[in-house]
Amino acid sequence: MTATTPDAPDVLAATDARPTAARKARQAGQRRNGALASPRQRNSKVAASVVLAVIGIAFVIPLGWILLAAFDSAATVSVKLPTSVTLSNFTEIMNWETTFRPLWNSLIISMGTAVITVLCSVLAAYPLSRYQARWRKPFMYTVLFGTCLPITAMMVPVYALFVAFGLLDNLGGTILFLAATSLPMAIWMTKNFMDSIPVSLEEAAWVDGASAMTALWRIVVPLMRPGIAVVFIFVFTQAWGNFFVPFVLLFSETSQPAAVAIFGFFGTYGTISYGRLAAFSILYSVPVLALYLLVQRLSGSSFAMAGAVKG
Repeated sequence: MTATTPDAPDVLAATDARPTAARKARQAGQRRNGALASPRQRNSKVAASVVLAVIGIAFVIPLGWILLAAFDSAATVSVKLPTSVTLSNFTEIMNWETTFRPLWNSLIISMGTAVITVLCSVLAAYPLSRYQARWRKPFMYTVLFGTCLPITAMMVPVYALFVAFGLLDNLGGTILFLAATSLPMAIWMTKNFMDSIPVSLEEAAWVDGASAMTALWRIVVPLMRPGIAVVFIFVFTQAWGNFFVPFVLLFSETSQPAAVAIFGFFGTYGTISYGRLAAFSILYSVPVLALYLLVQRLSGSSFAMAGAVKG
């Protein structure tokens, strides 16, 4: 038997193809790394980097002022290193009337608003996500229109309504109103999260004899915990930072939240206690950051589970 040898042109073609393929792969990698980018592309990247750096500085400067002024005994509106680091700004505001009571009121208002909104949005989003109806699309457009209404345009009739029902300076009434204003956007967000849960899981539960509400609370809600966490954080932060509504509806110092109490650091005739204002701002932002970190840690496994069942 004689061994067959490849033709010479085929060998040369294969030999030439290997370095060519390697060269093309190397050039593609260099293009991705920017080594062979055109001058226009390099200029665009430099311009984008400069714009992003300017935006980052614009956000960092106010945060830097808060951190520096909180430990400065002679803080001013300028961003500067403290001449002497002190904790007097924190010790002066560490009392029930100035800090802890407003923070407690903010916690009650924000937590109550978030719980009511999430509960109502889940119940409203379930039929919109699972059932076909002729009125579903008009209803969703109506909900979308509700997200466009500014609160300032509604406060005059709302104030008259609160006067008629005797709900002025009442935390419960303020919570209900904030929940009602947060509900349209929460319904849209919850419906989008619920659409990603396969209906086949509920159908299997229905075959086993479960009702629609049982399938909702035992199958759908556990699988969409990441989405519920997102909606909860969104509503909580909106209520936590809301100044206008509590300022209009709550006028006694015993019921005002921290968003309104911080206005007290702006004294008369333009005098402002910058150091205590910065210290209060740090304490004011701690609960929201803690809630975000807590929910992110608790919902980590839920994100993996939701991705596993999607589709």
